[in-house]
Amino acid sequence: MTDELTPETPDEDEQPIKQRKNGLYPGVSDELAASMKTGWADTELRDLEPIEQAPNTARRREALSRRFPGERLVIPAGNLKTRSNDTEYDFRAATEYVHLTGDQTEDSVLVLEPRENGEGHDATLYRLPRSNRENGEFWLDGMGELWVGRRNSLTEAAALLGVDCADVRELAGSLREATGPVRVVRGHDAGIEAALADKVTAERDEELRVYLSEARLIKDEFEIGELQKAVDSTVRGFEDVVKVLDKAEATSERYIEGTFFLRARVEGNDVGYGSICAAGPHATTLHWVRNNGQVRSGDLLLLDAGVETNTLYTADVTRTLPINGTYTDLQRKIYDAVYEAQEAGIAAVKPGAAFRDFHDASQRVLAEKLVEWGLVEGPVDRVLELGLQRRWTLHGTGHMLGLDVHDCAVARTETYVNGTLEAGMVLTVEPGLYFQADDVTVPEEYRGIGVRIEDDILVTEDGNRNLSAALPRRSDEVEAWMARLTRQRA
Repeated sequence: MTDELTPETPDEDEQPIKQRKNGLYPGVSDELAASMKTGWADTELRDLEPIEQAPNTARRREALSRRFPGERLVIPAGNLKTRSNDTEYDFRAATEYVHLTGDQTEDSVLVLEPRENGEGHDATLYRLPRSNRENGEFWLDGMGELWVGRRNSLTEAAALLGVDCADVRELAGSLREATGPVRVVRGHDAGIEAALADKVTAERDEELRVYLSEARLIKDEFEIGELQKAVDSTVRGFEDVVKVLDKAEATSERYIEGTFFLRARVEGNDVGYGSICAAGPHATTLHWVRNNGQVRSGDLLLLDAGVETNTLYTADVTRTLPINGTYTDLQRKIYDAVYEAQEAGIAAVKPGAAFRDFHDASQRVLAEKLVEWGLVEGPVDRVLELGLQRRWTLHGTGHMLGLDVHDCAVARTETYVNGTLEAGMVLTVEPGLYFQADDVTVPEEYRGIGVRIEDDILVTEDGNRNLSAALPRRSDEVEAWMARLTRQRA
């Protein structure tokens, strides 16, 4: 990475160029400054078409306006976060902001201003404009476009996003002077929150955040299409991993992580969450993301990963694969039990069903297997009533999916966990069995085996559709799929 522009022979007491003093930049001659102001072509983009989701984001803003009439609503995208010293993490815009705008630009803020006549709101997107070439910002500021790349002008952004745009540097001051009721989505932009500190309350702001979470429960056709894209890329990423398992055996779980990440970056924006590439006993750790362990023939690989599209919708898929291509008898027994539990869970996903139904269906099957294997004393109803199966099933059987891997996370219990499934919802179904390496309550041969199978399920008008059905699930199908991919590798 190149350093910021500094004079070729700086004096000892000169500061880096990006630190301005009285409007002057040490080490920059008048001639160079004058040269950098001129000789640049007009790069304004014209005749731009709105982004595909612009009509959808407009409808979402209209619904938001109806929910909070007469109130100013402030939804920030967030700011860059420091990774170390003068480097930042890659920026990922706040989910609420993306859902309402389709934009992903740091430091931006959506404001819905109530109209004076009391009828609806005027939406304005506050963003950074193009870098100023007259005052040197373009090339002398560390965040100038010479350093970090071109950004859309306010006019371009308005055309693309279908909403009026203004300079975000003017926003904090106007918010300090604003009157009337206001709400802000907290946790993303400290500067905006400070400007509103004496105008907002935590309770009212939380109501806004909850509403925006619940507004994502039902996906529109654009969102379903993006989730399918994410899943399709994820399927290809799993195929990539199977083809390089021999190389992973020679290195570590990191080879698997890197292989899947390549697919995510080539076909999307990123991975939607830290990939879980858990080989052997690491598969019993639910969120194993260190990915620094050995990959051994004869063990299982639990791969839980998802590609995030360029519009930030993510898949979330898990398969538990025999590293050498063939399950042992015990591995197959445990895997098939989880598969049977998942089948029962998927069958319970349908409009009108309670959200908890698919979890209960999966847990019952797993409890039955644990009783059948003699690992817990029945009857099954007693096991479920006391939750005894949870020693080995550990987690809930699924969650909503969308712009966040755990989407709609702050929705009210009555609308989510205790709610009813509706067409357009997308959720995961992911039962598992995990026998810890140090669990002396189970036979030794079980210890260190972890199995999870996870698919992304769309609730349809007449049932459900498995978005990730292209990835084999049944144990014999998994083995045949791996054999085919291994032959292609050879």
